[in-house]
Amino acid sequence: MEVVNAIGRRKAAVARVYVSEGSGKISINGRDLVQYFPSSILQFVVKQPLATLNVAEQYDIKINLAGGGFKGQAEAARLGITRALIKVNPEDKPTLRAEGFVTRDPRSVERKKPGRPKARKRFQ
Repeated sequence: MEVVNAIGRRKAAVARVYVSEGSGKISINGRDLVQYFPSSILQFVVKQPLATLNVAEQYDIKINLAGGGFKGQAEAARLGITRALIKVNPEDKPTLRAEGFVTRDPRSVERKKPGRPKARKRFQ
């Protein structure tokens, strides 16, 4: 199997994901997953599609992350991993869709309107 790549986005975060056969190593921006996301919840979010398909030990994953905060980055990585796994094995798509990993979350920050302090807040 050659290297399969995919892109995941969430809010301002963009994750470029490269999946290849290996032993289950996940590296983000040249660092280990545990180093990059010390929070176990965010590590869990990134690994969700792998855990759902029980393929956590079959693939090595390299991720380039840019933009956004750590929660958005974790969810962008999850979407990128999901898309790459679907490229590897299209039969997995219904399973991943049932868990809600295939859909890109469209919510982002609403723009600030003129004459107001924030997007919706008004001056007193």
